Amino acid sequence: MITAGDYRQFSVNGNRADFEALYFSRRRMLNDLVLGELLQDEGRFLPAIVDGIWLICEESGWQLPAHNSYERGGIRHPLPDVNRPVIDLFAAETAALLSTIVALMGDRLNAISPVIVSRIQHEVRRRILEPYLTTPFWWMGNGSERMNNWTAWISQNVLLSTFSLNTDQALRAHVAEKALGSLDAFIKDYAEDGACEEGVVYYRHAALCMFGAMCILDTVAPGSMSPLWSAPKIRNMAEYIVNMHVAGHFYFNFADSAAVIDPCSAREYLFGKAVGSQKLSVFAARDRATSMTPHLPGEWNLWYRVLELLTPVTPPETASRRTDASYPGIGLHIARDEKFVLAVKGGNNGESHNHNDVGSVTLYKNGEPLLIDVGVETYTAKTFSADRYQIWTMQSGFHNLPTFGGAMQSDGADFAARDMQTTFTSERADILLDIAPAYPLEAGLRSYRRTITLNRGRSVEITDIHDGDLPAVLSLMLREKPEVEGGSVHVGDLGIIEVEGGRDIQVETIEINDSRLNISWPSKLYRLLIPFADTRLTLRIV
Repeated sequence: MITAGDYRQFSVNGNRADFEALYFSRRRMLNDLVLGELLQDEGRFLPAIVDGIWLICEESGWQLPAHNSYERGGIRHPLPDVNRPVIDLFAAETAALLSTIVALMGDRLNAISPVIVSRIQHEVRRRILEPYLTTPFWWMGNGSERMNNWTAWISQNVLLSTFSLNTDQALRAHVAEKALGSLDAFIKDYAEDGACEEGVVYYRHAALCMFGAMCILDTVAPGSMSPLWSAPKIRNMAEYIVNMHVAGHFYFNFADSAAVIDPCSAREYLFGKAVGSQKLSVFAARDRATSMTPHLPGEWNLWYRVLELLTPVTPPETASRRTDASYPGIGLHIARDEKFVLAVKGGNNGESHNHNDVGSVTLYKNGEPLLIDVGVETYTAKTFSADRYQIWTMQSGFHNLPTFGGAMQSDGADFAARDMQTTFTSERADILLDIAPAYPLEAGLRSYRRTITLNRGRSVEITDIHDGDLPAVLSLMLREKPEVEGGSVHVGDLGIIEVEGGRDIQVETIEINDSRLNISWPSKLYRLLIPFADTRLTLRIV
């Protein structure tokens, strides 16, 4: 059951997780029942499938409470207005789910009653297709503002709904033309290097959904996407997830991403095939082969699950060799050797899903996290409000960065790195930048030069030179419990941080009891506080 009180909870106390658990569970149950019926074809799941369809069709609104707004960043209304549907991410996902069910088993539903398919068509048209063609939602890309994952994700599912149902040709043409315009608006905000500024978890809702939309268009208008599959920018967007991978289930996870994400699926594999990227198709095939859940049990986009079940993938015997990667469009650089994998984030604090983390360093040794990016807690109303940066995981003081008399970085595109330089050779990788402009005036900074060096196969060195009026304290975030011995810090059994130019090193323990953070991290994390003894601090990590 989903009640009005469940929906209102977000507007009352900011909790979005409780309602979403009910909402997503209902859709996952329907998804599982449909797959079960398609596999067994015995009719025993059909009554529950009809119940699930009917319950969803009778919901007053398909949009989440957190998205129940008519403008970007606008007021969230406590209850949905049945006369003014909102097309958000999950209203479009719901339409795609119901429409895919019609495409896969409409004949079986019609055998029970033709009213079922008719009802789905009515609700999808009323809630999605009509407002899509008449209402200028912000994510459609009608102006010059920046788009994000919403644009590609919703466009894909509107197309999927349109072409899965028995819609007329005029409507299909109108939807396709509008979706193409939105996809143009989406891709315009990517640099040629293809980096997703929203973090690796959003790659699957952004570039990968763009690929999904392109596949649908290429299926209904064969060859229409052919000139685009070979475009370097689209190939770069496709390969981004490979470069962000560290080892096992670990990924570099700046912005609103977890450090541990689900394995790749058929979608990434097919994206690699489409753009001619052996790098991606090989990576996805091997990753998919190691998955313990090849049927995507947590997913409720039925199309994705059908692709997963019907796409044959033979994993290659050998993996592609990983290389360094640079994404100057967002100021992200990644360097690797057989021992260390290192990422440095420059850019600015106005990027989508930003964490005020300009200059942050993330480091893995032997495939295990040493200097970590904590990630993001379970979303609440506060996460996307004016109070976002009151949340500790969004603050630079918890991102392997310095504070100055307690002053931390500020949000906004004006707070950015400057003078970023990189030099990668076979012997070492050097990344330099000045992060002083990322801090407010009260930090009293004239410059803060950070140099990160990977001495391949041997060590990592971080040298910070501070020119400012306030005392500097460097914070380091660790998964393993550190032991301080004079000027050295033993990070569990993983490595040693040798500190030169610091004093009075302190260790804080941070309790982790958030379900989203617990996907990646244990119940305790550690924050190392290293005050500068003077103006120069050097860390050597072995």
